[in-house]
Amino acid sequence: MRIFKFGGASVKDAEGVRNLVKVLRETGESPMVVVVSAMGKMTNAMEEVVRNYFNNRKEMDASVSFVYDYHQNILSDLFPNTSHHVYKLVQERFDQLKSFLKSNKSENHAFVYDQVVSYGELISTTIVSQYLSEENIDNEWLDVRKCIATNDFYRSAKVDWETTAGRISDMVSGKTITLTQGFLGAEQTHNFTTTLGREGSDYTAAIFAYCLNAESVTIWKDVPGVLNADPRYFENTTLLEHISYREAIELAFYGASVIHPKTLQPLQRKEIPLFVKSFVNPKDHGTCVGKGVTLSPMVSCFILKKDQVLISLSSLDFSFMMEENFSEVFQLLHRHKMKVEMIQNSAISFSVCVDNKYNNLDALINKLKSNFKVEYFKGVTLYTIRHSQPDEIKQLVQHKKVLLKQESSETVQLAVQE
Repeated sequence: MRIFKFGGASVKDAEGVRNLVKVLRETGESPMVVVVSAMGKMTNAMEEVVRNYFNNRKEMDASVSFVYDYHQNILSDLFPNTSHHVYKLVQERFDQLKSFLKSNKSENHAFVYDQVVSYGELISTTIVSQYLSEENIDNEWLDVRKCIATNDFYRSAKVDWETTAGRISDMVSGKTITLTQGFLGAEQTHNFTTTLGREGSDYTAAIFAYCLNAESVTIWKDVPGVLNADPRYFENTTLLEHISYREAIELAFYGASVIHPKTLQPLQRKEIPLFVKSFVNPKDHGTCVGKGVTLSPMVSCFILKKDQVLISLSSLDFSFMMEENFSEVFQLLHRHKMKVEMIQNSAISFSVCVDNKYNNLDALINKLKSNFKVEYFKGVTLYTIRHSQPDEIKQLVQHKKVLLKQESSETVQLAVQE
């Protein structure tokens, strides 16, 4: 059993869906699980629907229509016969979405987000499954929400592994291609849809691999594999041909965008290799994450995170920052759903770089000011460099204001203002 995962870029248009068929044929159509994301930038488009639902109802219908038209264009290209059953299936999905937007009474943003955004994956996999059948590739469409059981922490749900493993074992036949959605699950009390966090489709693939004892996972990307830096921000990037599980987990922890932070742990536990390959050149080697040498080739790896917030705290009376202070700060960070990216402390100060994903910064700062002197900087860029060389750091910080630097034997982190 192999697990393939195709991201949004691989199915952004009709040609992308046709290329997915080509990849399956070139790599062998043996029984496998194929996990597919929302098409193109449709997750972003669904997020716009959510924003308009809460903040601009007059524009909500237009944002839904944009998503509808996008998929209709792909449908008309793949299925010229407009009486094809797929049109009815897709229409049913949009009717369900509109019905939710009309009838929902919850004001919980994260709950609404998960119910709405999930339709990106449900629609994309419906289209891909029907096209595979049209191309005489036998497949079974599986609603992943019936498999992956989670808690109700919307937008970043935690998996119930025991329940999930039993369901996947029961629902994946292993006789054909099982086509399912990435990113999604369902909480167990009321069966509402949950999501596993952005880029959670990679994690979905790892969940299936773990539960099915798969021989490998392949993530198909629009890049040749895992690079040592994001080519959007760095020139002369290098393809990493092999990465150990530990090194990949370190890179993912610090925010390497190619691999989801939670993807690697289940694979490592069962030593299932992960391949990251190009859907443009499916026969190229790409990157293998598995046992063995730390990095090949051994080069510096650069990770960049924009729009971070650096918060610096000190006691109001210049007393030492002690364990009880740290405990209070971390409780507040957790309560306000702040993802901590970097920490540094001294005798009388504590600094933390956070991602304000849930827009709770103002409430957090007000709480912190009750007991601490607070200084904070928005729009901070956080660089993390693994296995760096001194001259690389010098070049990186040139013409930038370094707000905070932290260095260990293998990792340097820099919070800077551009």
